[in-house]
Amino acid sequence: MTRTVFSGGKLFDGSGSEPALADVVLENGLIAEVGTGLDGDQVIDCTGATLLPGLFDCHVHVTVTELSILTRVQRPFSYQFYQAARNLEKTLALGITTVRDAGGADLGIKQAVEDGLIAGPRLQISIGLISPTGGHGDGWLPSGHCVPLSVPHPGRPDSVVDGPDEMRRIARTLLRAGADVLKVCTTGGVLSPRDDPRHSQFTPVELDVLVAEARMQGRAVMAHAQGAEGIKNAVRAGIRSIEHGIYLDDEAIELMLAHGTWLVPTLVAPVNVIRAAEAGAGLPDAVVRKAREVVEIHADSVRRAVEAGVRIAMGTDSGVGPHGTNLEELALMAACGMRPAEVLEAATSSAARLLGMEDLGLVAPGFRGDLVVVDGDVFDFGGLAGNVREVWQDGVLVAGS
Repeated sequence: MTRTVFSGGKLFDGSGSEPALADVVLENGLIAEVGTGLDGDQVIDCTGATLLPGLFDCHVHVTVTELSILTRVQRPFSYQFYQAARNLEKTLALGITTVRDAGGADLGIKQAVEDGLIAGPRLQISIGLISPTGGHGDGWLPSGHCVPLSVPHPGRPDSVVDGPDEMRRIARTLLRAGADVLKVCTTGGVLSPRDDPRHSQFTPVELDVLVAEARMQGRAVMAHAQGAEGIKNAVRAGIRSIEHGIYLDDEAIELMLAHGTWLVPTLVAPVNVIRAAEAGAGLPDAVVRKAREVVEIHADSVRRAVEAGVRIAMGTDSGVGPHGTNLEELALMAACGMRPAEVLEAATSSAARLLGMEDLGLVAPGFRGDLVVVDGDVFDFGGLAGNVREVWQDGVLVAGS
């Protein structure tokens, strides 16, 4: 049994404490020891570097690579799965060893990673985006054509539903298809041209049914929720995380604190919509207008949530923006008032707790052997992606030297 010791570097252990000198030993895929002066059969010299737990991104879309409708409709159906393999590999190279896919990835993609057919972070999957007719996940266009972000197939059933009975049916259908978490739209969104992010979608009764079905199977629910009323509906229903949270008001923040609800801000998402439009993606004018309107409002909402002490977990909405640029989110989180150590905590132990992965997110004995070796200043978020030297997952080197 090989003992691999990471020696001579600093350690950010994921708890939110400042980095400090420490050695780490991996053995049999787990963290065996943390301390100083440790030895092993294999030595990784980390002098001048910092060790981190494997990072999390709690909101990605690995089967989505471009926003342009024209480009997407001209790709063969199966092309998305080959793109997903490349997207996962890019994400892993950043030190992100676990992701939660917020719609698109099916059980086949998750199993391909688990079986080692493709390289990538371990996945929690939601499979589909549960939306009402005319809601954020309904791909209907004024022409009468329907172009959803993710086309339904046998492993990714259509998830546009109306009413409690249909909500119960789709919850059970997605769980049968392998969903680890259920995702629902409780408001409109930026990318859906025919709705308003401030407007609510689904009634409290429908959301109660969804949460009840998820809980019976030991699952949680995540909510695309941007307007204040839709956020509050989600929190009151017992939904575990609010994704985006653009228009938080004081009552919403108080409810999130009372229920222990996480916020996954995805601050970079509207920024990436604007970038895509400026690069010629051919997005509807309403989409671009909404993205420009919400950038500052979004940052202010997250800033107030941070000040109040709302639980934060890192997520990017990658797919809306390019995969492999996920770490841009960290600097935006810091700009909202989070201390650098809090930002990394949100991307490690806090994210692990959100996803119910209690054996990840910390560098401590008994935890799974996910480690990232970073050269230079680990709090230099602008340069962090370029400073990732090695990525280890379950005690195995998966990216880097």
